[in-house]
Amino acid sequence: MFNLRDLFFFDEMLTPKVITVLYWLALLYVAVTGLSVMFAGDKMTFAKFTGGLGVMIGGVIAARISSELLIVAFKINENIQALAERKDK
Repeated sequence: MFNLRDLFFFDEMLTPKVITVLYWLALLYVAVTGLSVMFAGDKMTFAKFTGGLGVMIGGVIAARISSELLIVAFKINENIQALAERKDK
């Protein structure tokens, strides 16, 4: 659970929570962009439909991979801290 103390002291990382929110915002952006590519202009064509679908699929994959890479860095940090604490005991 997040409290105000976590904001001022670095006992718990805030960035992984922010990354999760940014991931969901990126998914929303990808969905809106893909739909706007599909339905832009006078009529829907096969090329616009597949282009919009490609934007959605590629965007979801890109958002997921970039978010996972950032989260992995924080997981590595947590594991290193756990190893350091175990070594100190």
